[in-house]
Amino acid sequence: MWTIIQIVAPVFLIIAMGWAIRRIGLVDDVFFEQSNRLVFYVCLPLLLFHKIGASDFSASFNIRLILAVAGATGCCFLLAWLLGKRRGYSAPVLGAFCQGSFRGNLAYIGLALIYNAYGDPGLARAGILLGFMVPVLNFFAVLALSLPGQKQRIRYGRIARQMAANPLILSSLFGICWSFFHLPMPIVLHRSLSIASGMTLPLALVAIGGNFSTARLRGDLAAAGLATLIKLLVLPLVTACFLFFLGVTGLDYAIGLLMAGAPAAVATYIMACQMGGDGRLAGTIVVMSTGASALSYTLILLYLHAGAPAG
Repeated sequence: MWTIIQIVAPVFLIIAMGWAIRRIGLVDDVFFEQSNRLVFYVCLPLLLFHKIGASDFSASFNIRLILAVAGATGCCFLLAWLLGKRRGYSAPVLGAFCQGSFRGNLAYIGLALIYNAYGDPGLARAGILLGFMVPVLNFFAVLALSLPGQKQRIRYGRIARQMAANPLILSSLFGICWSFFHLPMPIVLHRSLSIASGMTLPLALVAIGGNFSTARLRGDLAAAGLATLIKLLVLPLVTACFLFFLGVTGLDYAIGLLMAGAPAAVATYIMACQMGGDGRLAGTIVVMSTGASALSYTLILLYLHAGAPAG
């Protein structure tokens, strides 16, 4: 149990530090906005390229892991959609509810937990998985917010271009190519990337804490609670089933489960606001699931350390 606390607690303590920094007014809102942009466009792409590019691609790539996580995501998207329709949610509420039920914060919290638990080997494998999952998550998010009944006219071409230019996808792709072709990593480049990428996860967690606000806990709390339950409990359970039936074991099993257990991504709030979804509900799901993920991650790690196929 103490080992698990040592994995989970540091991540959420850094998030809490970001929240405290904002509360005492040490920095302003602009700092957190700019920090988030810096992480997304510079730091995280450098980290992904460095860890994936320096890894052994044949040892880090597992197509069954990707298929399992993507398949489980699709199942939870369908489950949330059908459940929302059955409960009679309006189109904006349904879109935000559905998206918050499957779209996790893989890049910030997911990678941080995996790095804390399994170090560089886990981070490299998780980075490859992230590179494939970003377009999958974006596809289902667009589907959730653009199915019949939404008010906004969806520009699919623009969304496709944004996905193609996503820095996380591009950096993962470059890293995969670098690793696949066994290109050398010059010592100067290696050390430069080590320094630059070293600030990525701490800065990302501080930015999450700075953007964490209980003021967003408004609107339909019952719907937000249900979406949080699906995201933090149902999705990991479904993912575990997919991983088991596809024969994924060892470190890859643990990575798949921890990535599936990530709380709802902040991007769900942004995308809901841009595409006619219920922004208030999306923000509530982000806050609620992020707070609850400290407990859910502890339970997942207890399961993994108790003799799960991650062994």
